[in-house]
Amino acid sequence: MPDSFLITYKTPIRRLQHLVNMHYLEVPAEVVQQLGGKFNVRLLCTVNSALTFQCGLVALGSGSGYISLNAKRMKELGVRVGEQVQVNLRKDESRYGMEMPAELAELLEQDEEGKRRFGTLTPGRQRYIIHYVASVKSSQLRIDRAILLIENLKMLPAGKESFRGMLGLT
Repeated sequence: MPDSFLITYKTPIRRLQHLVNMHYLEVPAEVVQQLGGKFNVRLLCTVNSALTFQCGLVALGSGSGYISLNAKRMKELGVRVGEQVQVNLRKDESRYGMEMPAELAELLEQDEEGKRRFGTLTPGRQRYIIHYVASVKSSQLRIDRAILLIENLKMLPAGKESFRGMLGLT
């Protein structure tokens, strides 16, 4: 998929049967093929030209996929289940597939071993750390979370990094 490639299509908002409060945007099989035919791609998704967010694809079956749409985004868009929306997809060129919190970036700049270990993680584990740190509003809490995760990461054996271990729950 070329960098500036933009895919536009329409789809209704649907509810995931196995998750009560989770909604999704279907990505038809032909669109998945245009994206390279794989589900390990990070995207920028724009809905109704009103809201853009970073996301990934999840397999739905029969070659199609979906992008989850949480309640906060539904509210921001002012949309409901069953409503038809326009979706624009383009490749996410950011390094991690989501924005790195300044507090975590600063910690990694100051902690050589933490930066090295963070760099050895899979992209999904890197995004987990980024998301966990970024998910709180308080800068001090973001600092505290970054320190907790990176300090615990450095204590875990290489190749045995788990989310529970990084949280200090093992």
